[in-house]
Amino acid sequence: MTPFTTEVTAARVAQGKWAKRTVRDRLRHVRNLRSLLVERMADIGSAIHADVGRPALEIAGSEVLPATAALKFLEKRAAGILAPRHVSRWDRPVWLAGCRDAVHYRPWGVVGVIGTWNYPVYLNLGQIVPAIVAGNAVLWKPSENTPRTAEVLRTLFRDAGFPTDLFQTLPATREGGPQLAEADVDYIVFTGSDVVGRKLAARLGERLIPSTLELSGCDVMFVFADANIEMAAKGIWFGLTINRGQTCIAVRRIFVQRAKVDALLTALKPLLEHAEPLGLVMASQVAHAERLIADAVNRGAVLLPSPRAGEGGESSSRVRGETSAACGASPSPVGEAPTPSPARGEGKDKTFALRPTLLLNTPANAAICREACFAPVAAVIPFDTVEDALALAKQSPFGLSASIFSADIAAAEAFAARVPSGSVIINDLLAATAHPGTPFGGRGASGWGVTQGPEGLLAMTSPQVVTVHNGTTRRHLDDAVNPDPATGELLDGLIRLTHARGFRARLAGLWQMVKGARKKRK
Repeated sequence: MTPFTTEVTAARVAQGKWAKRTVRDRLRHVRNLRSLLVERMADIGSAIHADVGRPALEIAGSEVLPATAALKFLEKRAAGILAPRHVSRWDRPVWLAGCRDAVHYRPWGVVGVIGTWNYPVYLNLGQIVPAIVAGNAVLWKPSENTPRTAEVLRTLFRDAGFPTDLFQTLPATREGGPQLAEADVDYIVFTGSDVVGRKLAARLGERLIPSTLELSGCDVMFVFADANIEMAAKGIWFGLTINRGQTCIAVRRIFVQRAKVDALLTALKPLLEHAEPLGLVMASQVAHAERLIADAVNRGAVLLPSPRAGEGGESSSRVRGETSAACGASPSPVGEAPTPSPARGEGKDKTFALRPTLLLNTPANAAICREACFAPVAAVIPFDTVEDALALAKQSPFGLSASIFSADIAAAEAFAARVPSGSVIINDLLAATAHPGTPFGGRGASGWGVTQGPEGLLAMTSPQVVTVHNGTTRRHLDDAVNPDPATGELLDGLIRLTHARGFRARLAGLWQMVKGARKKRK
């Protein structure tokens, strides 16, 4: 039996009614939702902290603040973005004279959203709300790691006035994601690991179900010799520790021009030495990070900071779960025992934890540079020339986001054009990707499609061209019934007139059309 049949049937009925409403009418509910996010920040914060242990400052800055900005962008711009695009008559070929064309952005129908846990409000709202604003119904499968937050969001949508069957929350189980991929939906949005994403893409491809896949990252940071080293060091620390490293676009590979390696490490040394273990959500994250660390050390990398006395061994912290569909949260290979890391410790919230760790002089072909990681671990790799840095960076299959630190903005912009990633940020990182007016998505192993911005909103629609042909003359229809050899001469002349190289050739095309027209009149 097809999963979620009852839910999909109800969603289709609700979607049919919803799609008939104007975009501005739909946005009334979005305004209500934005107000409720502000009014219930305490409830949201309590739920997120209870689910995944995030502190209040991070919840405000990386959950509520960007989520409200994303909703406000839709309120301001969605009606214009989704309005039909009337094709200019100046772009109309002469052989389509009499036609007028408009491109309409029709909703897919029922969109399935397989949610993530690392930013359970911002990322989920950023996918659910554009789909609804575009005229779709949404079936949302929340992460099994954030049941409390899922309930808060479900209540927010209800209290904002969205029709009950238009937005439905499915059971937050590990089985729910694969089941939703088998349901009779029209589009799937998935945020998660590249491992799960590949399997999902294969199955959706068999069913010809379109999708947006926001997958893992192994993000790169370039620090050039002219960079502000203090700023770059702060950027590394922010990119390493925000959400305790549980971010798809966290810094994983730091390419530093050789002349500035020592200065950068000097700036980072006090931060590393005084860092406490950061609590992670799942044991599998720790095991996977330890494997990556051990692989890098075995290849010659130097562990920073050096192990503290008494560190190492198995943690006695409790386990929340073993696997996840979140970006980069891949478990260790079956049968491979994780190698205990000197950086390991027990977090204050009693979850599994790791101290922020850098791996100096890591070879670019090490696992930490080629696999996604969901822990506060990054590789530091010296380089000599710009070409060396680019070649080393391209050894990774991921292309989600990148950052460049340099005083030469023009050179950095030129370099950015050569970096294969969905976004490039110069002299900053991470935060700028939350701009509500810009698209977010990856390349390569980081998936396809985008969320956010005009492009993300339009991704929730299928373009439909509506053409109206005025008048009663239809030469192509007449020729289908009574073929006329002169038509071929007219067409040849038209092609030469409109596309031939040089004035003489175009003039010859015009004369050929005249002769063809004379023959047709006879």
